[in-house]
Amino acid sequence: MKFEGIYTPAVTPYTPDGEIDWSVYSEVLESLIEANVHGIIIGGSTGEYYAQTGEERTELAAYAKDVIGNRVQLIVSTGAIRTEDAVHYAKEAKAIKADAILVTSPPYALPTSQENAHHALAIDRAADLPIMLYNYPGRMSVSMDEDYLARVSKSKNVVAIKESSGDMARVHLLAREFPHIALSCGWDDQALEFFAWGARSWVCAGSNFLPKEHVALYQACVIEKNFDKGRQIMSAMMPLMNALDAGKFVQSIKFGCEVSGLKVGDVRLPLLALDPEEKHALQTIIATVKRTVAHITSGANHD
Repeated sequence: MKFEGIYTPAVTPYTPDGEIDWSVYSEVLESLIEANVHGIIIGGSTGEYYAQTGEERTELAAYAKDVIGNRVQLIVSTGAIRTEDAVHYAKEAKAIKADAILVTSPPYALPTSQENAHHALAIDRAADLPIMLYNYPGRMSVSMDEDYLARVSKSKNVVAIKESSGDMARVHLLAREFPHIALSCGWDDQALEFFAWGARSWVCAGSNFLPKEHVALYQACVIEKNFDKGRQIMSAMMPLMNALDAGKFVQSIKFGCEVSGLKVGDVRLPLLALDPEEKHALQTIIATVKRTVAHITSGANHD
């Protein structure tokens, strides 16, 4: 399996009383397919897996498979503190015929490289599905270092890594020393650099509500190899990326969905919704991004 294109970690819609809104969930998934994203990830941070029961997580993945069918790739996250739980999610992903799984480091536990690799390979054995590793030391507090990568890449299933460290030196390391593991952008404001270093996929939460704009950047850089156009699109999107990076990430993504007409509801505790001032500022940024990227992709901008 190859990871190529835009992969959206889908949001989870909730009703006003905090239950999963299944009808809106279908709308979210259909909107992404209609916008031509290349894959959908269920159970990621943007989907608020940390605020869900294990039963909810498996139900969300199975429901997504029913809606998506084989129209786009379905990737199911196995993120969990306990290896046993991650293995369970991997088995469930296998049972619903997901296309691949996302494998993280277990948060809070602070495993060594060897322990972390053992965790990943246990998940691999349970699912025997293509794997996208997810390196996010900012949330997991450990990094998938060279020793870890050497251990896990012995498995044929480890085919890609979503790199979310924010460290460009890591991008250089992965591109040069581990070319057999496909590089996927996991740090939005570095997307242009990732593509320049050979990444062919981008896992981007903002594509929940601006999928066409994210696809446009991928199209310019990876398909057309037009980095002049890519820089223009990237420059237009930077205010949005800066806003999303301001500390209320999931709340901002869900509000962006509301702006685009998807009534996904608020976030679950412990997070709280944006205040009116934050919503107004984000709405203005979104409108500007849509207008500017549309201008660039229409061919009207010849600079």
